[in-house]
Amino acid sequence: MTSVLIVGSGPTGLTLALDLARRDVPVRIVEKSPEFPRSSRAKGPNPRSLEVLEGLGVVQEVLAGGRAPVPMRKYRDGVHIADADPFEGKRPKPDAPYDRGLLIAQWKLEEVLRTRLAGHGVHVELGTDVVSYEETGTTVVARTSDGTPIEARYLVGCDGGRSTVRKLMGVSFEGDTHEEQLMVNGDVELTGADGLSRDHWHQWFDEDGAVMLCPIPGTTSQWWFQAGPERDADGGPVPPSRDSFQRLFDRHARIAGVRLAEAALLSMYRVNVRMVDRYRSGRVLLAGDAAHVHPIAGGLGMNTGIQDAFNLGWKLAAVVTGQAGEALLDTYEEERLPVAAWTLDTSSRQLDVVMEAIKKPGGGLDAGITEATNALGIGYRWSSLAPPSTVDTPLRPGDRAPDAPCTDTSTRTPLRLFEAFAGPHFTLLGFGEGTADALRATADAAGSTLRTHLIDAGPHGGLGDDGGHARAAYGIKGDALVLVRPDHHIALIATPAEAHGVLDYLRGLGRAAAA
Repeated sequence: MTSVLIVGSGPTGLTLALDLARRDVPVRIVEKSPEFPRSSRAKGPNPRSLEVLEGLGVVQEVLAGGRAPVPMRKYRDGVHIADADPFEGKRPKPDAPYDRGLLIAQWKLEEVLRTRLAGHGVHVELGTDVVSYEETGTTVVARTSDGTPIEARYLVGCDGGRSTVRKLMGVSFEGDTHEEQLMVNGDVELTGADGLSRDHWHQWFDEDGAVMLCPIPGTTSQWWFQAGPERDADGGPVPPSRDSFQRLFDRHARIAGVRLAEAALLSMYRVNVRMVDRYRSGRVLLAGDAAHVHPIAGGLGMNTGIQDAFNLGWKLAAVVTGQAGEALLDTYEEERLPVAAWTLDTSSRQLDVVMEAIKKPGGGLDAGITEATNALGIGYRWSSLAPPSTVDTPLRPGDRAPDAPCTDTSTRTPLRLFEAFAGPHFTLLGFGEGTADALRATADAAGSTLRTHLIDAGPHGGLGDDGGHARAAYGIKGDALVLVRPDHHIALIATPAEAHGVLDYLRGLGRAAAA
C-alpha cells in the first residue's frame, strides 16, 4: 500500500508527487498515456509558480530550459504596425524576485519535474488507467483498466478537464461552454521563415480572423500556432490540420514562401468556464484542471494547478505522517475553492478585454496580462488557518510570505528568505533581539518540523537584514514573530510574549476541528 496515489502526470500531478516525495511520503503517480507527451501546450509558469518551483528546488533547471517572455509583434492586414512588451520597465524586487513569467514548453517543464522526482525514487507509471475506486474506511482502492488494484490512504485526481476521478466522485462541474469562442492550436515547424524573428511573438489580426506564432524555446524552427478556425461554406469550423493551418497562415500573415513542414498536437479549443463545488470527498481529492477550467487569457490554467498542488502537498504529508489531524485536509478546499472562482472570473474578464483589444489596430494579447495574472497577490486571509494578529502590520496571516535579501552573519554569506523557506518545514522568523529567547525555546520544543531565523538582531547573530528589506516587506517595526507555512504563506504573526501560540498552532493543525 502507498500513502498517496496521484492520477495524472501533468505539471499539477508532478508538483504534488515531488512535494510529497521530498517529505519521504510514499507516493505513486500513474498516467493513462503509454508515453510522455512532447506537447508544448501551456506556455509556462507565472511569477508565483516560479516561486513554487524555487521552493521545490527545481527553478534553476526550469529557467535554463526556457526563456523570458518575448515582445509581441502585431500586424494588421499583413502589415507590421506595433510591438508591445507588457513587461517593459519591470524589474525584480527584493520581496518578489520574479518580475515576469517564463516561456517553456510544457513537456520540458514536466521533464524537469520528472527528473527531480526520479531522484527520490519515484517514477511515473505509464499506461495505467484508473477506471474505478472504492473507499474501505481507512484506505481507498483504485482499479486500473486491467483490474489491478492499487491501495492508498488517499487518491488525488490530477487528470485534467475530462477527469475520470472527478466523474467517479460524482462531483458537479458546473459552468458554460462557449461554442462561439473557438481556437485551433498546434506545434508547427516552419521552413522559409528566416524573416520571422524568433525574438517576437507574432500576432496577425484581421477583421475576419487571426493567427499567432510564438517561438518554442529550445528549438530553432518550432512555434506555438494559435488561430481562429477556418470556416466551411456553411460557417462551421474546419477541423484542424496542417493544410488548414497553412491556409490560415497564408490568409492572415500574407508572407510568401513560408511553409508548415510539420504540424503536430493539433486541437480545437472551446472556451469552457467550469469548476467543481468541492475539492474533496472522503479520501479522494481533486487538483488542477480536474477541478477548474477557464479561458486561457492571462495564462492562469497550468499555474493554478501547480499552486493547488503546493497548497495540498504539505497538508497531505502532515496528515499521513501523523503531524496533523485529518481535518487539515478540509482547509485545502477552504483555501483553494475561492481561488478557483477568482481564476474563472479573472480569466473570463481578461478574455473579454483581449477580444475587444484585437478589434483595434495595435491591440493584442498583451491586453490580457495584468498585475493580477502574476498571482503574487493570492492569499488566504479568510482561512481557518489564518488566526487574527495583534501585531500592527499591513500583512496578515494567509498572505503570501515575501522574499528579502539577508546575510547569514555566522558565515557572512547572502541568504534570501526564500532560500530559508525552501524545504519541507515551517519557518519561524524572529524580528529583533527581543525574540531570541522565544525562538530558542520554540525550536527546542518543535523539533525538525520547524526552522528558526533571528533577523536584524545585531550582536545576537542570525540573519542580517540587508538594507532593511525584510522589515519593510513584512511591515515589522518592533520585535515580532512570523510563522511561515511550508507553502510560503504566513501562518501567524505574534509578539514575543505570544510565542506559545506558535506551538499551539503547530500542535493543533487539523485536530480541533476533528474533535
